[in-house]
Amino acid sequence: MNKAQVLTEVEKILNSSRIGVLSTAHNNVPNSRYMVFYNDDLTLYTKTNIDSTKVSEFKDNPRAHILLGYDDTNNRSFLEIDAQVEVINDQATIDWLWETQDKTFFDSKDDPELCVLKVTPNSIKIMNDDTIDSPQTINFD
Repeated sequence: MNKAQVLTEVEKILNSSRIGVLSTAHNNVPNSRYMVFYNDDLTLYTKTNIDSTKVSEFKDNPRAHILLGYDDTNNRSFLEIDAQVEVINDQATIDWLWETQDKTFFDSKDDPELCVLKVTPNSIKIMNDDTIDSPQTINFD
């Protein structure tokens, strides 16, 4: 299986799946929550409150694990993403997300508590995909 074929399947899941599980670790204790993700190529973005627990957890440990897919795919394939997370307040990114996302949780894109989590994969593992010999892992480091 070549990397291009695996990337094609990864991109299909990223383009069809929005709700996933974001897991962090703080003081060696895992913490998971559902998030709505949007992708720009292989980079994921999600909005959150600047005062949320996850934002403070990323100050101590910027790594995260994300599960995305399964129910949104025909064959129950899903992604396991090991990533670095950066908390950003870039207005252009906020504007892009505001236009592409539902408007829940925040009343305005100018809300001072609104920030964005930028999720950059270290690796992506595709699981349960019957179109390729899965699991397959793509490393980006």
